[in-house]
Formats: sequence, C-alpha cells, structure tokens
Amino acid sequence: MATVSSTVSLQQSLAIKPASNFIYRSNSFRTRPSRSGGGLRRAVRCEVGTEVGVVVAPAEKEKRVTTLKNGNDSLEICRVLNGMWQTSGGWGRIDRDDAVEGMLNYADAGLTTFDMADHYGPAEDLYGIFINRVRRERPPEILENVRGLTKWVPPPVKMTSSFVRESINVSRRRMDVSCLDMLQFHWWDYSNSGYLDALKHLTDLKEEGKIKTVALTNFDTERLQKILENGIPVVSNQVQHSVVDIRPQQRMAELCQLTGVKLITYGTVMGGLLSEKFLDTNLTIPFAGPPLNTPSLQKYKRMVEAWGGWSLFQNLLRTLKQIASKHGVSIPTVAVRYILHQPAVAGSMIGVRLGLSEHIKDSNAIFSFVLDEEDLSSIHEASKKGKDLLKVIGDCGDEYRRA
Repeated sequence: MATVSSTVSLQQSLAIKPASNFIYRSNSFRTRPSRSGGGLRRAVRCEVGTEVGVVVAPAEKEKRVTTLKNGNDSLEICRVLNGMWQTSGGWGRIDRDDAVEGMLNYADAGLTTFDMADHYGPAEDLYGIFINRVRRERPPEILENVRGLTKWVPPPVKMTSSFVRESINVSRRRMDVSCLDMLQFHWWDYSNSGYLDALKHLTDLKEEGKIKTVALTNFDTERLQKILENGIPVVSNQVQHSVVDIRPQQRMAELCQLTGVKLITYGTVMGGLLSEKFLDTNLTIPFAGPPLNTPSLQKYKRMVEAWGGWSLFQNLLRTLKQIASKHGVSIPTVAVRYILHQPAVAGSMIGVRLGLSEHIKDSNAIFSFVLDEEDLSSIHEASKKGKDLLKVIGDCGDEYRRA
C-alpha cells in the first residue's frame, strides 16, 4: 500500500524543537485610560471593528461557536481554532512576548480557541502567560470565551494511574489552569491496548475536575468505536481533513452521526498550499515557485502527490479561486468554509505563526458568507478527480502508523 511518509519521519516532524527557537525578553505593553474611566485598560481594535469587551450578538455567536457534547460533558469552542504547532520550530524564531501579544490579538478579534500539545515546544507555556494576561487585562466576557485545548502524546509505556496523572499535571502547570478545557489523546500503536487504560485514567481525572472534556486525536473509525463501547465519553476526534483529504467523510462521518462525536480538523488549508500564493505555479521545476520552507508545506505537498499531483492540484486551486472571487474572500477562506459545512465537523484549525504573521481578517471572513449549492458541487467535483486517499493511505490517522 502506498503511503505519504514513514512513521519515523512523521514522528520526527512532531518532535519538540530546540529551545533556541524561543526568545525570552522583558514583558512590555501599553495601556491607556478606559472610556469608562475605571483605571487602565489596554486599547485593542478588533478586525471586526469592535473594541475589547464588546459582546458578540447572539446571531453572530451562533455562527462562530459550537458545543461539543457527550453525556453530561460539554465544551463550547470557536469553530475556527488557532493551531499552535507552528510554535514548535521550523516556521521562524518565536519571540515570547510577540507571540503572547499575537494570541491576545486573536482573542480580541473573537478567535478565542487555541489548540496545542505537550510536544509543541513552548505552546503550553505561551498559553499560560497568555491566559494570565487575559485574567489581568481583559473584561470577564473575553476570559469566559477563551478555550485552551491541548494534546497528550505519551511514550509506549505502561499506562498507570500515577503516570497519567503526573503527565496531565505537567500540562496543567504549564498552562496555569486547574482544569484543562480539553485533553486530546494520541496513541501510536493499536496493537498495544494500553490506550484504553490511559483513557480510563483520563476519565477518572475528568471526574476529579482536572479535565473538563476528554477527546482523541488521529484515531481511526474502528478504534473510536471500540473506545466508545468501553464507555469512554470522548467528545471529539481531531483528524486531518481538507478538500484534498476527504477520508473523514467516509467511514468516520457515519460513526460520528450515530454517536454524536464531532470532528476537529487540521491541515484544512494544507499548510498554506490552498492559497493564492501557490495558484498558477509549477513546483516541478526547481526554484520556479514559492519555496516549501516549512514542515507543514512539505508535509502537505506529499499529500498532494499522493492525491494526484501538482497539475491536478492547480485545477482545484482554480476552482477555489473562482468561488473565492465570487464571494470576495480568499482561497483558504473558501477551503475552510467547505470543511465546516460538513455535518460531522465542529471546528477547523488554522495554524498561527504568532508574532511573525497573522491572518485574523481571513479567519473572521469564514463566518461572513455561506457556500451555495453550486459552490459545494464545484468543489466536490474538483476534489473527487484525485485519488481516494482512504485506499491510498488508509483511515484517519493511519498515515502516522504505517511504515
């Protein structure tokens, strides 16, 4: 069976990057008197044209947020999540204060859900600094809406209660929270049933108030069903999903519909490949197109090759561009809107290069329009011209487990 890359190279791509990518410097920010006259408040203008603390109208909030549920467990998240893999190195050097300032800008603009992991370099530490800034400098409405979702990717050791507890305590300390909003669990080897032990211990921690919701990342349909049958109340599964990789809409979506488990998607803009930057380019000629100079661009270029190649990908980009022009938005905005349209999908992630660049305007534009039937049909037709990645790679997450 053909694969995108080996398990070893994928594990390496997830490894913690050197601390040299993380620059520390003194904290500084400017304040001015608030309009209410009640002391100092940092002045920030949001992309949507509202000042910090303005409550989003109910109709607007309904489009922006969703609630993940399983039994008595629930968590409200923004449907566009800020992905923090980019803090782990490979996308440029991260300055601590600039990164935290960037997180505040996203939260102020209504993009209040952040996704990270124990192995994403300083991501959890950055969140801890950020949430303390929010507590001190923002009105209660902002703090109430902020969510920090993290992942735990344990080594293949015996999953004892004490080991699981201490591992989760590390994330709680780094993120400076008493209760994690969500713990998304990953497991490398399905032949080792220790993942069920780990999930049962995580459920115990949830009952103790250390975790609000338990979730998965990169589990396939068979194992998701097994986990649910064992009474583990997972609320979501985070998987790769884009207009190129539609595997989650095959086996996984049917199980989600039956059980109520939702999907959080990553790779939805394919590291930036789904953008105007790569439209009408020819990467088959060395140095002829934009450089593939980040881990995500390199990863998703391999996905394009598995799907059907660069020429076919250009046809897809042209279809997306035509729809984007029709609605006055960008290609990545359309790409994310299409995935959010899928019934099983609760939210889609867009990676953020904190302190280096930002795409707040594009992210908020996702909530500003709706794809019509003609748009949806055109994207579906362009997407299905590629290979069926379920047959090429396997089910969701199999790219991480097959050599």
